[in-house]
Amino acid sequence: MSYQPNPTRYQNIEYRRCGNSGLKLSALSLGLWHNFGFVNDFENSRNIIHTAFDNGITHFDLANNYGPPPGSAEEVFGKILETDLKGYRDELIISTKAGYTMWDGPYGDWGSKKYLVSSLDQSLKRMKLDYVDIFYHHRPDPETPLEETMAALDLIVRQGKALYAGISNYKAEEAQKAIDILRQLGTPCVIHQPKYSMFVRDPENGLLDVLGNNGVGCIPFSPLAQGLLTDKYLNGIPADSRVATSGVFLNESHITPEKVEVIKNLNAIAQQRGQKLAHMALAWLLKDSRVTSVLIGASRSEQVLDSLQSLKNIYFTTEEIDAIEGVLKS
Repeated sequence: MSYQPNPTRYQNIEYRRCGNSGLKLSALSLGLWHNFGFVNDFENSRNIIHTAFDNGITHFDLANNYGPPPGSAEEVFGKILETDLKGYRDELIISTKAGYTMWDGPYGDWGSKKYLVSSLDQSLKRMKLDYVDIFYHHRPDPETPLEETMAALDLIVRQGKALYAGISNYKAEEAQKAIDILRQLGTPCVIHQPKYSMFVRDPENGLLDVLGNNGVGCIPFSPLAQGLLTDKYLNGIPADSRVATSGVFLNESHITPEKVEVIKNLNAIAQQRGQKLAHMALAWLLKDSRVTSVLIGASRSEQVLDSLQSLKNIYFTTEEIDAIEGVLKS
């Protein structure tokens, strides 16, 4: 039987305006960084996509190098899109990025116009799309003039290969310069994707102010700090955790007794709010009106459903905020 999405999918999720643009994103977006490559079970990946869309998540976030292997997440998503969601393309926001190493040689990395245009052409072929909704420069390039990189984003939008331009991993000063250049070119920057969580507060050092002042949306990635902001590590390192199975982005050195104590204290506050720690961590980001959406990851459909529970309470009292800050500063 062909896939039929839930007819009530838009009734129970909030959609937030992306800065000053006309674009709205679901409060939670699904990132396809892990669990959607050739090495993963296709039917499981398919079920995760279905579950997200059935519950009103309309934004699917990719990059050229997502997999593994690089490029395979786009190809897998493209297959699911073609077989199951082709008739719903206009209900979806599909984003991709380029900026990290994708192929050998001097034109397969960073921020040259050559790389960005070529990379997006490849991404569109992998996903069998005419255009993406958002195309990001994935990270600043210290050697390519920012004017060239932003001119590439402007060109891509004018060519109709992307509807909106975005940036990722730019610090406050870099972001302001990029936003100014794009504004002068006539293609506004509509969104920025920084790493942001209770444990990674860098965007608070000026970046959120830059985005708010310029009407640019914000979509944090790694909101659960690679799983630290969950109840997974309250009693040691489980055998099936990312630490035990790969240790690439999170390893035992990150899980110190002091960090576990902080996690336990945060968990106690979450329980007082009637939430799991992961739910509170997602809600904590969404309490800021400058945050348009939060990127979640999932290895099972159940994790998508669990993350959606965070939207039931994104309000924090002053006392709760103070208690959380006290724990994080301890």
